[in-house]
Amino acid sequence: MIGRNNGFRSAWRRSGLSLAETSRAVRRTPRQVRRYLTEASAAPDEAVAEVTQLADARLPKQTGPAAFRFIDLFAGIGGLRLGFEAIGGKCVFTSEWDRFSNETYRRNFPDGADHMMVGDIRPYGAKPELIPEHDVLLAGFPCQPFSLAGVSKKNSLGRAHGFDDEHQGNLFFEIESILRHHQPAAFLLENVKHLQRHDRGRTFEVIRQRLEEELGYHISFRVISSEPWVPQKRERIFIAGFREDQRFSFADFDRMIPPSTEWPKLGAILQGHNEVDAKYTLTPKLWEYLQAYRLKHENAGNGFGYSMFGEEGVTRTLSARYHKDGSEILIEQSGTRPRRLTPTECARLMGFEHGEREWHIPVSDTQAYRQFGNAVVVPVVEAVAKFMEDAILRAVKQQAQDTAKPARRRVG
Repeated sequence: MIGRNNGFRSAWRRSGLSLAETSRAVRRTPRQVRRYLTEASAAPDEAVAEVTQLADARLPKQTGPAAFRFIDLFAGIGGLRLGFEAIGGKCVFTSEWDRFSNETYRRNFPDGADHMMVGDIRPYGAKPELIPEHDVLLAGFPCQPFSLAGVSKKNSLGRAHGFDDEHQGNLFFEIESILRHHQPAAFLLENVKHLQRHDRGRTFEVIRQRLEEELGYHISFRVISSEPWVPQKRERIFIAGFREDQRFSFADFDRMIPPSTEWPKLGAILQGHNEVDAKYTLTPKLWEYLQAYRLKHENAGNGFGYSMFGEEGVTRTLSARYHKDGSEILIEQSGTRPRRLTPTECARLMGFEHGEREWHIPVSDTQAYRQFGNAVVVPVVEAVAKFMEDAILRAVKQQAQDTAKPARRRVG
């Protein structure tokens, strides 16, 4: 029996499967699957049943009611979400404009029909009532307008940066609009550490003034390095806010940092030599270019150029430009030219694939490098979420009690 409105598309969206994976699962050609998804052709009931079964199998098993609801803005591939799901939160809304990041996100977070996922956040900043009610707002808002490298590049090109960057820099104000309307109990914002110093501190002062003085949140912030959790020196600023004063402060965050004897080295995330495809080894031409480039700048007294690491190393910050030449993190190889990290190694370096957690990479290497370079380090977020957990639960409980109180009658 065949029916056009039979749920194939909704089941496929929940499954997180790629087109090729779906094609194999239902034993139809990619062209046929694409027609089912666009509803140009009706899917057979057995194909709907197969995709639905796969989607249901991938849904996380809910052991009890969620401790709180959160929204995931500028979500990337979901690093912030992983940290707050780990303390019992339930994601009810996601916004991410990049279609390739969406593909990776959907593949790794199979959600039920109650989860909204949208692209551009701006229509929802203009009409925040379209966003579901939530207790916590998470946002890793675009960092390029505020990063040291981003500002330098934009200056060299004569382009605006910071809040003057109309495409990315002023997206903080979309967050402000959503906070103003929904007034969630808490939030966590993440950005590059240079945000504090951008425009001689004026940018950060605008953010602080909007959050504290205009919206009334009690905030605390801290720059945190990823080195205690992953073999990478990556520093990011985290800004936590609570609608009611929970006496929360990052001042005591040091207790969450593992002992220095436990800090991992690069060898812990590298794949075995036989597991790495030869395509990740630099070509002779590229290796010659990188060596010449570094030598030129060394002779000029500059520190520009590639960086090479061995198993006992701790890398520089992985960037979104890693796909271009891999120069910021090259892996030494005995008897031959160095190589790039593989996408799987990047997933480990950023903590997405960690312990028993497996991370699916359904996109090309180029897109995977961009995604990991733009992501948060998951074990850092997990530590921040755990540090915030008690304050969040108190705040959510307090807000629920305040909401339940009957309104006082006006006298006179």
